[in-house]
Amino acid sequence: MKVIAHVRSPFREKFGIPRQSGLTELRSEIVFEPEYRVPEAFRGLEGYSHLWILWCFSEASAEKWSPTVRPPRLGGNTRMGVFATRSPYRPNPIGLSSVKLEKIDLHTPDGPVLLVSGADIMDGTPVYDIKPYLAYTDSHPEASDGFALSQKEGVLTVDFPEKYLLKIPEELRNGLIEILSQDPRPQYQHSPDRVYAMAFADFQVHFTVDGGVLTVCGIE
Repeated sequence: MKVIAHVRSPFREKFGIPRQSGLTELRSEIVFEPEYRVPEAFRGLEGYSHLWILWCFSEASAEKWSPTVRPPRLGGNTRMGVFATRSPYRPNPIGLSSVKLEKIDLHTPDGPVLLVSGADIMDGTPVYDIKPYLAYTDSHPEASDGFALSQKEGVLTVDFPEKYLLKIPEELRNGLIEILSQDPRPQYQHSPDRVYAMAFADFQVHFTVDGGVLTVCGIE
């Protein structure tokens, strides 16, 4: 397996990354290694609206695999089979994300760069491959979601005081609010007095959660 590219994203650490791809409008870049900075390799890609990204869980290394894991959406206490989850702790640390292709820039100082939205991938993550998403075969609206539907994304109301919101670049504000609304906390933590800190782009976002309301209380 060769690393063909790396991801540039506003997610500087694992805490706060969307739990699935396609849940935000935030944009990321896919920057290729020198060997793959060949414009011909991207010929025809502009005809696709979405892509599959195959990447490495580079920050989730484990010496041996476990047949069961604790999905966060089940509170972190219930064990499920690893192959019934999207846990990063797998026999092979491979991630799969569906993203929207926003732009292909073939002529940057870093060679061809793909601008995508909806990535759930940490900044610096190695990429193994890119494949086009084909709606006629990859989309299955009738598919069942198993226990993953036990709690839906986007469950919190976000109270973002203007004095803090104005510190965030305008093009990142809606995406940050989307992430916060999805409740980035570990599911076993529910104290309304706890202040959480989440790295986002070049900022540390501090917030509390009380009931169904997340309140931003500081930006550094």
